[in-house]
Amino acid sequence: MASFQLDIVTPEKTVYSGEIEHFQAPGVDGSFGVLARHQPMLAALGIGRVGFREADGTERTLAISGGFANISGDGATILAEAAEFGDEIDIERARAARDRAQKRLDNRTPDVDVERAQAALGRAFMRLRVSGSE
Repeated sequence: MASFQLDIVTPEKTVYSGEIEHFQAPGVDGSFGVLARHQPMLAALGIGRVGFREADGTERTLAISGGFANISGDGATILAEAAEFGDEIDIERARAARDRAQKRLDNRTPDVDVERAQAALGRAFMRLRVSGSE
């Protein structure tokens, strides 16, 4: 299978750079997949899981928290707000974030930003799912 360059970048660092065969990403309008020689496109990403197969056949998965995917003729770049491979996720921290967000939603007061709490809960659940702990 043909391969292409994928770079996954956050504001802090380059999370991944390498040759892959395909990737699947969480678009805000639904999940989408990309193979080599894909038509150029720009897609907004939501909270979710990015899965890809490296050129050597290794399957990799990471959690992302929104951003953009830029697919061009010579590769793809994912610009993510945050991105973590499952084995890099601090499970206790993710559980604490989940519990805090759930508590804010369960005990709503007028000053609680519901949309922000729901986004935090979604990020925490995705991080736990990708880490394999839930």
